[in-house]
Amino acid sequence: MGLGRLIVLTGPSGVGKGTLMRSLLRRHPELYFSVSVTTRSPRPGEINGKHYYFTSREDFERMVAQGELLEWAEFAGNCYGTPRQAVEQHIRKGEWVVLEIELQGARQIRQNFPEAFQIFILPPSLTELEFRLRGRGQDSEEAIARRLNHAKAEIAAADEFDIQIVNDDLDKALEQIEMALFATAGVA
Repeated sequence: MGLGRLIVLTGPSGVGKGTLMRSLLRRHPELYFSVSVTTRSPRPGEINGKHYYFTSREDFERMVAQGELLEWAEFAGNCYGTPRQAVEQHIRKGEWVVLEIELQGARQIRQNFPEAFQIFILPPSLTELEFRLRGRGQDSEEAIARRLNHAKAEIAAADEFDIQIVNDDLDKALEQIEMALFATAGVA
């Protein structure tokens, strides 16, 4: 791979970031996925250290205060952040690090790592996004409404990113991500 690189994948909740990320990592195991820290409780099937590092709000606030997080954000009442040390270590070793984070965190990355390649994932429509959120069966009506309102503001920021990809077809969206990453690196 040569030079280390930081890649950011963001977009509204329910747009398919996690599914795209898992598919990308299956096809490109050479990429290093940075596991985020969160104060939220694990969902069924989530494993500490694989899906997230689950921690208390007190420990999270200590990490923020000590500069241990590359970026962090509060979303839907929970805090999420990217451990700085692991990301910087992998980039120094020449590896590509991928982050799946929220808009607020992506903006912090832009300030701290302006050379990061930032990808914004868009839903085909707000109606489809609502359908996907409801299909997950994880949120109350109030939470869905809150996520949809938040999504509108996030979508308005899509132009801040290096590229925008509409996730209306998973395979097509994944191919577009691969083309953007590997074509810009001259690794077609």
